[in-house]
Amino acid sequence: MKRMTCRQMGGPCDAPFRAHTADEVIKVQDRHLKEIVAAGDEAHKSALEMMQNRWKHPIAGMGWYMKTKKDFAALPEEK
Repeated sequence: MKRMTCRQMGGPCDAPFRAHTADEVIKVQDRHLKEIVAAGDEAHKSALEMMQNRWKHPIAGMGWYMKTKKDFAALPEEK
């Protein structure tokens, strides 16, 4: 299990997300962004918009995805 924060994936806060894979942690952050913006948090609105628009621009979206996977792989396993 590894831990990545919202900020490490381009968000505005240090909420930690734990997951076994990069894809799992990305899904957790996506859910976090949707929930917190729905609750009225304006600071996360731009990160949510970036998340929703990732695949409208496939090259940039794939760049973000590959960087996130690389960053996740470099993290230490939690004990």
